[in-house]
Amino acid sequence: SFAQISPVVPSSNSIANAAVAVQNEWSAFQNTAALAHVDRLDVSMQFENRFMVNELSTKSIQAGINAKSVNVGLSFSYHGYSLYNEMLAGLGLARNFGDKFSMGLQLNYYTSYFSSDEESRYRGALLPQFGVSSRIFPKLIVGFNAFNPFQSNIKTEYTEKRIPSVFSIGTNYAFSDNLKWVTQIDKEVSSNYRFASGFEYSMIKQLTVKLGAYASDYLVPCLGLGLHLDKFHFFLNGELHPQLGLNTLANLSYRF
Repeated sequence: SFAQISPVVPSSNSIANAAVAVQNEWSAFQNTAALAHVDRLDVSMQFENRFMVNELSTKSIQAGINAKSVNVGLSFSYHGYSLYNEMLAGLGLARNFGDKFSMGLQLNYYTSYFSSDEESRYRGALLPQFGVSSRIFPKLIVGFNAFNPFQSNIKTEYTEKRIPSVFSIGTNYAFSDNLKWVTQIDKEVSSNYRFASGFEYSMIKQLTVKLGAYASDYLVPCLGLGLHLDKFHFFLNGELHPQLGLNTLANLSYRF
């Protein structure tokens, strides 16, 4: 069976993983265009535990650097454990064109560990990723991202490892400075559509509450919290799948 999005692709700290139109929080593998809005230097570490099974966890780290002409981002993700694992490394470039339009391009290298009686080795493939983000109206942002748009796969002597090709489009509407509504539609070429929506409300400057849900075969409710202490930002999200159980995500960011 194939998941909607490969486990190696880290989720974002946006509610219901609806990050394609979010500009103030950069997630390297969700929309590279958000890298263009990094002010100076943004470093974050993340741990995602799927269904409370440690072997299905995903660990990731990323760093975004603001430059004069183009912003540069480095990212790495590790999913799995010693007997089976997948890794994803990315180098991204993004630029902001007058705050109305931003664009990003990222080159990812995906590797998967294959074990057999004859040999055990890593096999990899290069994957492009492209994202754009545009402020249509003062309160409305629209974003689009394509991950592995050319449907690159890994072929071995015995099997073929299919790498998901995911196309995402979404919106980010600000009712006020404290309340935002995000939506997103994902389509993996061989899977069903995924619909996500949620609200993010900043009760005070130091605390953000997030509530939303996404649907793909099942309706999954989502809840999140954001704690902002000067340059440190801590996010904790949870999802409750009706059949498989609880997903949890913890993210720690430092913005210089």
